[in-house]
Amino acid sequence: MASVLNPYISFADNAREAMEYYQGVFGGELTLSTFGEFGADDSPFADKIMHGQLKTDAGYTLMAADTPPGMEHNPGTNVTISLSGGDADDLRGYWEKLSDGGAVSVPLEKQMWGDEFGACVDRFGIPWMVNITQS
Repeated sequence: MASVLNPYISFADNAREAMEYYQGVFGGELTLSTFGEFGADDSPFADKIMHGQLKTDAGYTLMAADTPPGMEHNPGTNVTISLSGGDADDLRGYWEKLSDGGAVSVPLEKQMWGDEFGACVDRFGIPWMVNITQS
């Protein structure tokens, strides 16, 4: 098996909601495991997500978890997720869903390098870049 690189996002108690949202954006198979399933079943954190993984038909994998008590959570300061490729219709669809309810810093439009590019922060505070290559 080849090595892969996956974004892994930490959330403050809303990983389930965020991962279900991303499944609605990208489709695919979502697996969620709680802290309670791995031994913390009597804690107030038992129903929070210890590990979540979304595998999409397009070949994307996104991982996430709720930040456990006692650990610092700084949303969006150390991760940006980049989507790029030539499948313009799919990428524009992802852009529309990701930017809905978020903040667009660069509108998705043709850039000086010839590609369509946009940057936004989704409603969960996660920065995204979308680049549609021009063939």
